[in-house]
Amino acid sequence: MSLYGETESDSKIHSCRDCSVRHCAAAVLDVEELDLINSSRHENSFKKGDIIIHEGSPNSHIIYLKSGLVKEYVKGNQEKEQILQIVKKFSYLGLSSLFGDKVNHYSYAALEDISVCYIDISAFHQLIKQNGSFGYEILISVSRDNLNNFNRFMKQSQKKTYGRVADAILYFSKIIYESTEFELPFTRQELADLIGISRESATRVLTKFHEDGIVDLHERRIRIDNLPLLQQISKNG
Repeated sequence: MSLYGETESDSKIHSCRDCSVRHCAAAVLDVEELDLINSSRHENSFKKGDIIIHEGSPNSHIIYLKSGLVKEYVKGNQEKEQILQIVKKFSYLGLSSLFGDKVNHYSYAALEDISVCYIDISAFHQLIKQNGSFGYEILISVSRDNLNNFNRFMKQSQKKTYGRVADAILYFSKIIYESTEFELPFTRQELADLIGISRESATRVLTKFHEDGIVDLHERRIRIDNLPLLQQISKNG
């Protein structure tokens, strides 16, 4: 396969330079730079629930997520998970640890079956040093993620349970799926880990939203039926 999302059969005749689905940073690379990535990458696939990167592991590769969803998380006291964000396809994993340390500070796990491409970190460093436009796009990507996460955590810390659950539903609707109807990619416990409440509280609020006609809830399937009210609950906290 190529770096950004081709099939196994395509990989036999194509390289990164032929790939039509690229992260915006890769779009600014010339042919020689694409060939550098092509010669220093390998691909893999993971099943739902598989760990892709362990917190504390050596920082040797940047991983490009070609398909699927991934959760970024850390382990806190008593091995309790704190989910930091959900990562969509066509994103790089491990960027936040690229320059700050020699180990990864976050873990990444597949929320569904995914495919990834590993890029040797030395090649990635070389591209950043020699291509300012590539480095600029990578900087934008890291900064945007950090700002989004900071703002989400700040707002979350100031809200009560109903506001937090409303925020989570809107997060999946607007940011992850771009739809008012979607299926949660993980358990109620993981939803609770994302917004910092108990599983019981998350379940209770979702049920209340369903009973009040704000959302239609069927197992993991959610349809937003009253978006203005959900937004109001999110705003008021």
